[in-house]
Amino acid sequence: MNLIEIAEIYTDIVKAEGSVPEEEYHAKEEMNALRTKYHEMLMAKMREEKIDFSDRFDATHKAFELVRGFHPPSTNP
Repeated sequence: MNLIEIAEIYTDIVKAEGSVPEEEYHAKEEMNALRTKYHEMLMAKMREEKIDFSDRFDATHKAFELVRGFHPPSTNP
């Protein structure tokens, strides 16, 4: 997978995680495991591609920037 694909999946998981109800703790645990897996993949790929980030939060911020840059918001007149 390339960096954009990993960033898209990771950001989708982060966004979706907030919509899982608290009482669905098994689903929350699974989402957390997926988020962690893709976050680690994201940071590894960023290191591989020599993209600097200061910490995991910065890596997350950059993932959202990458996805926004790759899919700019549509402008409907």
